[in-house]
Amino acid sequence: MSGAFHLAIYNFGIHVAPYGDPAVEGFVKREPFNFEAARRAVGYVGRSGYDGEPGPESWGEQVFPRFLNGSGYEAGPSSLSLWQDIECLMAFSYSGVHSEALKNARNWNVKQKWPSLVLFWIVAGEKLEWSDAVRRFEQLADYGASPSAFTFKQAYDPEGRPYEVDRERVKILAAANVEGQLELLEAVRRLPA
Repeated sequence: MSGAFHLAIYNFGIHVAPYGDPAVEGFVKREPFNFEAARRAVGYVGRSGYDGEPGPESWGEQVFPRFLNGSGYEAGPSSLSLWQDIECLMAFSYSGVHSEALKNARNWNVKQKWPSLVLFWIVAGEKLEWSDAVRRFEQLADYGASPSAFTFKQAYDPEGRPYEVDRERVKILAAANVEGQLELLEAVRRLPA
């Protein structure tokens, strides 16, 4: 992959209960561990923070996809981050601390009738905002994967060509990531689901 581009990922869901409810306590307690595991992961570039919360600056006003409408919530769990390439993101997403959280996601989130995430390329150094990510998320939901809004299963390179993920590289990167987060993994395994 060219260093001229970064891969953006936006994910969104709706919890089964409001923050503070014991039903989503496992998610809330894992969130800082996931952010730290991402920060330590190979190929991590950065993430948006959330207005009014400690941590990184928010990348514009946080907005949500239309799927939140009628849910009874004003916000839903979502994140927006940048990565060097697809393999780096996949290695983080499906191993270690984040993988442990994914195993429990069905306990915390309502069953979705929309994609759980969207991937897209931006020019390295370009300003990314929540609103652009949400627009691409809805584009993926409405029209399926394309070079401007895609998934791991149907990926594209920065030039818009279909992309085959290098699964061997993902395994190597995942192993390196897990080594760097052993104490985080130990801590999250003790948390309630």
